Order: sequence, then C-alpha cells, then structure tokens
Amino acid sequence: MNGLTLLIIAAVVLTAAYLLYGRFLARSWGIDPAKKTPAREFEDGTEYVPSTPAVVFGHEFASIAGAGPINGPIIAAMFGWLPVLLWLLFGTVFFGAAHDFAALYTSVRNKGKSIGHVIELYVGKTGKRLFLIFIWLFSILIAGAFADIVAGTFAGFDPQGLEIKTNARVASASLLFVAAALGLGLLIRRRKASDLASGIIAVDLLIFCIVLGLFFPIFLPKGLWLVLVFGYIFIASVVPVWLLGQPRNYLNFFLLIAMILAAFIGVVFTRPEISIPPFTGFVVNGNYLFPGLFITIACGAISGFHSLVATGSVSKQIDNERYMLPISYGAMLLETLVAILALIAVGSLAKDGVLPGGTPTLIFATAVSGFLHQLGLPSDVSFSIVSLAVSSFVLTTLDTVARLGRLSFQELFAGDKESGVGADRSPGKGPARISAILQWVMGSKAASAFCTLLPAYLLAILGYQNIWALFGAANQLLAALTLLACALFLKRNSRKIVMLALPTAIMLIVTYSSLVLTIKTKIERVVSGNFDLGVDGMQLVIALALLILGILVGISCVIKLFSKEQSPRARP
Repeated sequence: MNGLTLLIIAAVVLTAAYLLYGRFLARSWGIDPAKKTPAREFEDGTEYVPSTPAVVFGHEFASIAGAGPINGPIIAAMFGWLPVLLWLLFGTVFFGAAHDFAALYTSVRNKGKSIGHVIELYVGKTGKRLFLIFIWLFSILIAGAFADIVAGTFAGFDPQGLEIKTNARVASASLLFVAAALGLGLLIRRRKASDLASGIIAVDLLIFCIVLGLFFPIFLPKGLWLVLVFGYIFIASVVPVWLLGQPRNYLNFFLLIAMILAAFIGVVFTRPEISIPPFTGFVVNGNYLFPGLFITIACGAISGFHSLVATGSVSKQIDNERYMLPISYGAMLLETLVAILALIAVGSLAKDGVLPGGTPTLIFATAVSGFLHQLGLPSDVSFSIVSLAVSSFVLTTLDTVARLGRLSFQELFAGDKESGVGADRSPGKGPARISAILQWVMGSKAASAFCTLLPAYLLAILGYQNIWALFGAANQLLAALTLLACALFLKRNSRKIVMLALPTAIMLIVTYSSLVLTIKTKIERVVSGNFDLGVDGMQLVIALALLILGILVGISCVIKLFSKEQSPRARP
C-alpha cells in the first residue's frame, strides 16, 4: 500500500463524514444560533469567556490532539495497517466525532456544566460523585503519562550523560511559548484583537520562539524537567483560562497545523510505501486484537478525554451554537488525519514488515522530518521543528487535563448550592465546623490542583509505559459513560438517541473486557510470584477502582435511560 493512496482515502472519507453525517446530527438534535450560550449568559472572565470561533477551535484541537493520535496507531500497527485504518475511519465518523459533538451539545444546553452535572440531574448525587471520582483518577493517569512523555522530549542528556541538542532546542522554544502566550492572552483579552490580527501576531511569535530555541538550547536532565513541567501545569490549572491556557493552545494550533501540512505535503510528494502487512493476526506478541486495538487507538478514533475538554472548558467559550459542529466534530476529524499520518509514518520506516524501534513520538518525528528532508529542508532543523510540534501536542493536553482534574476535585467538595465550591458558609460547631472548613480548604483551587498533580507526579516517575494501557482503558470507558449521559439528556428532551446506542454498547463491552483482562493478568502474576508491588500493584489497584466505578455509574445510567421516570429538562 502506498502512503499517498491511504491518505487520499482518509481525506475523502473524513470530508464526506463532516458534510453528511455531521450535518445530519446537527439537524437531528437542533442548533439554535439565536439562543444565548453559557459563555454569554454567565460570563465571569475566568471560566466563562466568550471567544471567537477561531480561538476556540484552536483551543479545542490543541487540547485534544495530544500524544494519543500519534502513540495509538504506531503501537497498534503490530496488527497490520488495515485494522488500524478501518478503526480510525469508522470509529471516528460514527463513534468519536459523534461523541465529541454530543458532549459539547449536552454541556452547552446545560449551562456549560460538566457531564457529572448531567449525571446528577438525571441519575442523582451519588452517581455524580462516583463519576467525578472516576474523572479525577483518569486525570491523574493522563497527567502522569503525558508529563513523563514531555519531560522525555525536553531531556537535554541521554542515560550516558551526552547532550541531546534536539531536545534542548524543543525545551527552549517551549519555554518561550509560555511567555509569548501570556502576552497574546493579554492582547486578545484587553485589546479585543481581531482574529486576523491575533493570528498574524501568533504566527510571528511562533517563528520568533522557534528561531531563538534553535540557537539557544537549554540543557537540563529529565528529572528536573519533570518537576518544572508539574510546576507549570499547576500554575496553568489555577490562573484564568484566557491568560495562559487558551492563548497557548491558540499559539500551538498554528504550529500543529503547520506540522500537519508539512507531513501532508511530504506524503504527497514522496509517496512513501507502507512496508507492513495489511493484517498480521488476531494475537501478536501476546496482544489480542480484541479488545487491544480499540483500547490502544483511543484519541484517533474515540476518546473520553475529549468530553472533558468539551464540557470542562470549550462549552464555556462558545460564542454561538452554530460553531459547535465545526469545533467539536470538525476538530475530531482533523485529529484523525494526524493519526492517519502517524500510521503512514510507522509504515514508511518499517523494513520487511518489521516495525522500527524507539518511542512512537520519535518514530513520528523521524518519519516526518525524513519526508521534509527529501523536499530539501535540513534534517536537523526539520527534526527539531517536528519534535517541537509533537511535544506541543502533549503539553497543551497537560495544560487542559490539569485544569479539568482540578475542577473535578473541586466539584467533589462543592456545596449543595449552585453558587460554587463550599457554598454553605454556615459551618456550625464541633465536627460540623471542622467538616465545613475541610470542605472549604479542599475545594480551593490550589488544594484541588495539588491533590490532583501530586499522585500524577508519583505515577510519572514510573514512566508512561507502565500507565498507557490503563490510560487507554479508562479513556474508552469514560467515552462510553459520556455517551450514556448524553443519551439520557437527549431522551429526556425528546431528541434522537439511536446514533449513540451502538457506540455506547460497543465501548462498554470493549472497556470492561480490557479491565477484566488486566486484573486477570495481575492476579496471575501474584500466583506465579512475578508480581511487582510498585508497578503491578499500582496497575491492579487502579484497574479495580476504574472497573468498579465504571460498572456502578454505567448501571445507574442504563437504569435511568430505560425508565419511564420524567426528569427535569435543561435548555431544550
């Protein structure tokens, strides 16, 4: 199979999906451009910030396009390119993009609230608390895995102590991006810069940061970078979204688009051959096609994390409902294009059907820089720029997940009133007073962020390889639970839910199967005496917690979905 042929097939399918199925969903559920969005109705300058569609799309795409669409397809290529391609295209069109649109639609019609709020509305407070605990654990997994990946791409020294110039360049440019984002955020917010003006300034800032990063690399060890990365995302999770998170994602959006265009052009002109078989077998190196393929490839086909982005931040920034389809469904399709490029990348580097060695991010950067080098760009420069773009994918996801994990933890300690965290200001005496004070402290931004990021840091020390399988299972289970919650909302408000039925059922089967297999494997290691208390013990505990929480929340939602009980409607 030629890489260009594969890319053309994907581009045609994804374009047709948006024009046909995406618009069908929008017509079926109803988009009202005249309805005031939560961003307009509850504007507060911190979380609810009405923004232009270009800025919100950039924020959405940069947030969801982390390491997932690169790691997943490259790892899953062990099964052959055909299963990967089919799941990416079919899964995206009917599962992932529909999931993202449904989550954003549901949140916007519920005052920009989270999926946890929707579950509370239709299932009850217990269901909401269980779901929030699930989200909190999931955020810890993402932060731990992705922080380790970022620190690895920044590490200025290899295990032998030799300098890694590419990584040092990436680290330097990334630090400059943070400073540039602060300035851009102030410009957009204070000066009300237009899309054109802010876009031109963003591109200029990107070029300036990249050039400086190439000439002034920063050499620091991975361990120190890990501490610095967690320090940065702690700050990013508590400051107003318009000051750092939104403008940084907007800046990175241009870099990511440039990388996608460069990879696209590289494939068009070099026409790389996919040197792996179409299909290698149902069991490869002890890995099963089912459920392994559907867990390994998460963000490129369907990802529960996207629902956190949609309902945690994007729904609070949408200026008009007519932008929901391109920002959600459209961004998911674009992410799938990245996953297709990752598949082409690993296939082009394979030799005689043997996959290349190295991390998925290294494989992707090597292949894309190779395409560009064939077009005349110096290999060291192209490799540095592609590596920078990949690290930007991951770091922007970290920005977002740190905020979402913090918000979930805060919501766990929120008072009963809608006014916010710790709404009850009458603590009483004795134990009640202590409980109220604890609730107020733990519900603060700083404490919530700390309680989320500290365990994530401890997991990151173990390395993302020991977290990735659990991340994939938790991610897909979150997608299934989100689809259930959205189906509940749509049914109670007389909207069609048949589009969500099949994706929900399949994802529940896939994720429960994966978690059960993980638990079975860990128990077998205990029996055989090969159980590592640190790594295996952590994985077993988290897998059990995710499975139990997922079953409890899933059963609660399914019971309510098929009951005839009438629940309150929300902004129909």
